[in-house]
Amino acid sequence: MGSSVLRFAAVAATPLALTGCGTPLSTLDPAGPAASNIATLWWVMFWGACVLFLLVLGLLSVSLLRPAMLAAVKPMHWIIGGGLMMPIPILVGLLIAALVLGEQLLPRAGGAKAMRVEAHASQWQWRFTYPEIAGSAESDVLHLPAGEPVDIVVTTADVIHSFWIPRLGGKIDAIPGRENTIRLQADKPGAYHGICAEYCGPGHETMSFVAQAHDGADFPAAVGGRP
Repeated sequence: MGSSVLRFAAVAATPLALTGCGTPLSTLDPAGPAASNIATLWWVMFWGACVLFLLVLGLLSVSLLRPAMLAAVKPMHWIIGGGLMMPIPILVGLLIAALVLGEQLLPRAGGAKAMRVEAHASQWQWRFTYPEIAGSAESDVLHLPAGEPVDIVVTTADVIHSFWIPRLGGKIDAIPGRENTIRLQADKPGAYHGICAEYCGPGHETMSFVAQAHDGADFPAAVGGRP
């Protein structure tokens, strides 16, 4: 009876747990190569954690249902087998995946040159400029050319903020007196929501913005540039 109730609860909770996966700020709905790597790493870590959980759950079940089986195992065998041999291969695999996928997020020397866009934070808004586009205007919408890498240089006028477009990539802090750069790419045209991911004062919850990705031919006009 108890196991049936648990199975029913798990099935009933699954749709609720997955409702967050398709939201505008979901990291599990990637729309760019950096975000795809982050989502892949998340799933690798999730399934690795599931394997460890099931192994521990299996041992717990045996200890409850067949205690005599475990009573014969020496303490040192538990330390070596359960404390080292069981988790280490899984944790090493997770570490390798994290290093490989994380390294791919970094711009490579000699790689494709990316356009520079400047993101300037202040309490409580973001302003974007395009220094390499002649005649472009400052805006509160981040315009991006779809399918092309863009280096976004993040600065701040006051306190620490954090620039984040979950569907396009990871976060980067805006720190007073510094320029921090993150490389992002939108796979296709569309609107992608961004936020400040660092609490920066009583107006923090309103500090959101939209990143609009355009077809290459439409991008200069979107930022007010001259052809």
